[in-house]
Amino acid sequence: MHNVMNPRPGIQGNLKLLCFGALLLSASPFANAEEGIRGVTAVASKVCDDYVRTRRPDNTFMPELFVFGEGGHFGGAIHDDTIDNLKFIDVARVVAPALASDAYLPGKDPSKTKLLIMVYWGLTIPPGTISGNPAYDNLSISQNAISSAQGLGIAKQANAPTPRFSSFAGLNSGSWQAIRDARDDQISSLSSALTELALFNVLRDQSDFRNATMLGYDSADLIGSEHGRYVRGTAFGLKRTELVSEIEENRYFVVLMAYDFQLMWKQKKHKLLWETRFSISEAHNSFGKALPVMTRYAAKFFGQPSNGLIRTQAPDGKVEVRDPTLIEFISPPRN
Repeated sequence: MHNVMNPRPGIQGNLKLLCFGALLLSASPFANAEEGIRGVTAVASKVCDDYVRTRRPDNTFMPELFVFGEGGHFGGAIHDDTIDNLKFIDVARVVAPALASDAYLPGKDPSKTKLLIMVYWGLTIPPGTISGNPAYDNLSISQNAISSAQGLGIAKQANAPTPRFSSFAGLNSGSWQAIRDARDDQISSLSSALTELALFNVLRDQSDFRNATMLGYDSADLIGSEHGRYVRGTAFGLKRTELVSEIEENRYFVVLMAYDFQLMWKQKKHKLLWETRFSISEAHNSFGKALPVMTRYAAKFFGQPSNGLIRTQAPDGKVEVRDPTLIEFISPPRN
């Protein structure tokens, strides 16, 4: 799949075009009632400074013609039939009516088509949890061993019965008293465990940042930024903790990236005009049912800036999804 953070689509090669391939349009909202979708739907949308849509006298947008491009499917780390069995056209059939509601219509004539909208979809790969991680387990073993040694030392000094357990609070304080009764091999084991855990946390932060960038969560400037590191662990870091908890779970996502079709077709140059990233938790959901819900919510931001990350609980109730209309098949443009 193309890099969703910095894709390089092209008219030639293995890029699959839809709308010059299979033209889809359904102005009606979707039917097959879908309900029981749960979790936070998140949207982040950015627009190029010189991309401005023309409005009619009634303030509605003038139509703009587009062609879909298949960006690719990111499979994630778990097997999920609700997304793995879907194809590009299945996703496009849901996204196309939402685009139509914003006056983005499928183009038939290359000379009149304004946008190439690349479609990416998939399931994120979150970092593993600390609990049960070997680095965390090794640290716990090392701390317990030193705690026992410390307890034995205290018992000998006090000529008291050996306690069964001694708290290891303060082992990371840096004070030599915390490890003064530990053997060299126990101290070495603790040092290795702390180094291993630090490396795990670095990799975890890198994974969080990649997912935040893919999902648009970096728009909040709290993940992978100096500001985010500064507020981490403080009372002001509660928002960051909330966002991290969301991106550290599996999330279904769709990314739409709209390029200047004329510039790409005629001059082979890439100019990104707008992008919209939207996602929802995988837990308790299925991609096929969640896709219409999160697409409908994200539609208001297609071609419009969200000015940061927008999050909302998935609405209760039903979303009606009708079958799309297949208009015709047209050969891709040659150039």
